[in-house]
Amino acid sequence: MNSGHNNIRNSVNTTVREREREIAYPEALTPKPLTHSVVYSKATMPTLNLFTNLPVDTVVASDILRDATKAVAKIIGKPESYVMILLNGGVPIAFAGTEEPAAYGELISIGGLGPSVNGKLSSTIAEILQTKLYIDSSRFYIKFYDVQRSFFGFNGSTF
Repeated sequence: MNSGHNNIRNSVNTTVREREREIAYPEALTPKPLTHSVVYSKATMPTLNLFTNLPVDTVVASDILRDATKAVAKIIGKPESYVMILLNGGVPIAFAGTEEPAAYGELISIGGLGPSVNGKLSSTIAEILQTKLYIDSSRFYIKFYDVQRSFFGFNGSTF
């Protein structure tokens, strides 16, 4: 049997043993306080910075923040409690030589990004901006940063 099958069998056996322990020792289910040394899977603390040259009123801003939070969490696969969205309206932006409505975004994450995920994020965020601010998707750039844990700070430390 090859090592891939052995890894799967070991993973399943470990999961079964962990579940048996949880049944026998319910205190194992008690949440433990999080520290900066916790290892998160796939992606941690995704942050989306959005900039637009349009003024954004409070109601529209709240809608964008809510929708973008849900979208980023769902697409990257993390709880909304890990996601931060910043929305900066009224920023001077020239795109293709004009100051027509435009936007720029940067999404920073520790893992969880890649060609497929980035494409989904780009189209979803563009759709939110089109729906809420009427910014055409052809006037929106978004850059993705997949950073190392030591390059992302939180709670007075780094991940």
